Amino acid sequence: MKVSEFMNSPAVTVPADSSARQAALRMEESAVGSLLVESGGRLRGVLTDRDLVVRCLAGGADPDTPVSELMSAPAATLDVTDDVAAAYRAFRRSGVRRLPVLDGHRIAGVLAVDDLFLDVFQHLADLLGPVAWSVLRDPPEPLLASPEQG
Repeated sequence: MKVSEFMNSPAVTVPADSSARQAALRMEESAVGSLLVESGGRLRGVLTDRDLVVRCLAGGADPDTPVSELMSAPAATLDVTDDVAAAYRAFRRSGVRRLPVLDGHRIAGVLAVDDLFLDVFQHLADLLGPVAWSVLRDPPEPLLASPEQG
């Protein structure tokens, strides 16, 4: 399966010259915890709600500070044609919870660790389905309590 089947699209973006305040408002109105920072249609970095707290608020920066000064860059990315296995590896290597997905240089979407849970749960269902059905057909005998357990 391809990354494009799991990603959220369109990605929520903000121009690199936007202020921290504008970015926070954009996060709130879009109900997201991160924004892709773009300039000229190209990805420049990623800004998370944690970046706003740690680098802006706790760091004493002005709320009018451009997000280009607060974002994480360069960002680890995926390509829309990447297989889901590549996404698992990218998450493991990068240690982030969200990865921008690109189509060439164009921003195509965002893939979050949570999005891959759908894939994980499907694989678990595939593996556990036969086991679950066999247990339902022939439930295990109840364990008898030993005298020590009361």
